[in-house]
Amino acid sequence: MPHNIYIYIAVMALTIFLIRVLPLTLIRKKIKNKTLRSFLFYVPYVTLAVMTFPAIIYSTGSIYSGILALVTGVILAYKGVSLFGVAVSSCGVAFVVEMLIKYL
Repeated sequence: MPHNIYIYIAVMALTIFLIRVLPLTLIRKKIKNKTLRSFLFYVPYVTLAVMTFPAIIYSTGSIYSGILALVTGVILAYKGVSLFGVAVSSCGVAFVVEMLIKYL
């Protein structure tokens, strides 16, 4: 069975179009339900986390260096360190752990 790329593109375009248009057409007035509003408020943050955390863990040669870099970043961010400091520290931890794994 030959694959027709244009069918795939049309299905993806239709799916994306429906995802973006249906909420605009079905929900016309302000949402008053607190639970639904709270859920919709956190959707962007959850989506970002779901895309970011696996990339952090699996971006290095070893899963252990990724996990340690993630834990380091979370702890430093919780303590109020700047974004630059968190990024540099996490990269440093990942580098050091990778070197330790490589030479041990």
